[in-house]
Amino acid sequence: MRTHAMERNALIAGATAMGLVVLVSNIAVGYPINDWLTWGALTYPLAFLVTDLTNRILGAAPARRVVYVGFAVGVLLSIVFADLRIALASGSAFLLAQLLDIWIFDRLRRQSWWKAPIVSSLIASALDTAVFFTAAFAFTALPWVTWALGDYAAKLAMAALLLAPFRAVLAALPVEWRQSETTRA
Repeated sequence: MRTHAMERNALIAGATAMGLVVLVSNIAVGYPINDWLTWGALTYPLAFLVTDLTNRILGAAPARRVVYVGFAVGVLLSIVFADLRIALASGSAFLLAQLLDIWIFDRLRRQSWWKAPIVSSLIASALDTAVFFTAAFAFTALPWVTWALGDYAAKLAMAALLLAPFRAVLAALPVEWRQSETTRA
């Protein structure tokens, strides 16, 4: 049986994971792999996994709470440990993209188990990439357009790869949590 304490713990775990993903990604984006890709492209898609699992298990409203807390924690930590422009660009892109992800996921949640996480991640990642790379690197000499294209391609690949852990976490849930996975609003 699900209890209030279990749901609270799930929200705390989700918000903590989200803050850490944002911080690590904001640091990692400062380390390009080449002119087409940064390390942030390999870490940031985990934010969509956290959001989508929270949305599937607890619903859209708790997923938004995880995003708001993750946003605050991630931006505050990023201001301390990453470049200010990156922290602000990331916060803006993160908030817009994650809220879009939740909205799309919620609309598709009653379809095949894979459709909501893949479609919401692909569309929200496009918004995130466009907003982040423009705000973080426009008017610099850095190859930000190619980074954006490469990072988006990596995010597409990561979204596909993260379907397996998404499904595995859902399968590992207690039965009473799984029964509501397609009916929560």
